[in-house]
Amino acid sequence: MSKTTSYKPSYSNGSVSINGQNKASTVKCGDTVYGNYNMNDYEKELYDYVQKSLPQLVQNVNTFSPEVTKSINNQLSAYQRQGQNYINQIYTPMINNLKNDIASRFGNLDNSMFMNNLNNIEINRSNAVADLADSLLSRQNELVNNELANRYNYINLLNTLQNQYNNYALNSSIGLGNTSLAYNNSVANNSSSNTFNLEQIASLASLVKYFI
Repeated sequence: MSKTTSYKPSYSNGSVSINGQNKASTVKCGDTVYGNYNMNDYEKELYDYVQKSLPQLVQNVNTFSPEVTKSINNQLSAYQRQGQNYINQIYTPMINNLKNDIASRFGNLDNSMFMNNLNNIEINRSNAVADLADSLLSRQNELVNNELANRYNYINLLNTLQNQYNNYALNSSIGLGNTSLAYNNSVANNSSSNTFNLEQIASLASLVKYFI
C-alpha cells in the first residue's frame, strides 16, 4: 500500500538505557546534533578525580617528594646494615680465630705469619665492602625505577579510565545520530519519489526503537 505525501523529515532524538538508567542521549539544536553521556554519581566522582589528578601527576611524575626520598633512603640504609652485618659475621670470626691461633702457638701477634694472613683477610673484607657499595648503587637505581614505573602505570590507568568514558559518550552519540539520520534519509528518499511506503517506515521505526 502506498500514497503520496509532502512529509518533511525531522531529526529524531534518541537515548540509550542500561538497566533502566538513561546513559546516553542526543538532541538537535539548529543544524547541530549534541550528544550527552549521563554518568551516575560514582562515575562522576571517578571522572572528576581523574580530570583533577592527571595534570598534577604528569607534571610531577619525575619529581620525588621529601617523603618518597626519605622512604628510599630508609630502605637503602636497611640494605646497607644487612650487608655490613653479613660481612662482619664472616670476617670478624676469621680475624679472632687467627689471633687466637697465632697467640696460642707463638705467644704474641708480632710475627710475619699473622700479618700475612691478616692482610689476606683484610683484602677479602675490603673487596666485600666494595661489592656492597656497588650493590647499594644498584639497589638505589632499582628503587627509583620501581617508583617511576608505579607512577607511569597509575597515570596510564587514569588515562585509560578517562578515555573509556569519553569513548562511551562519543560512540553512543555517533550511534544514535547515525541511526536517526539513516531513518530520516530513508523517509526523505521515499518522499522525493512521491511514494510513502508505510511498511518500510514501520520497519525503520522499529529499528530505531530497538537501538535506543
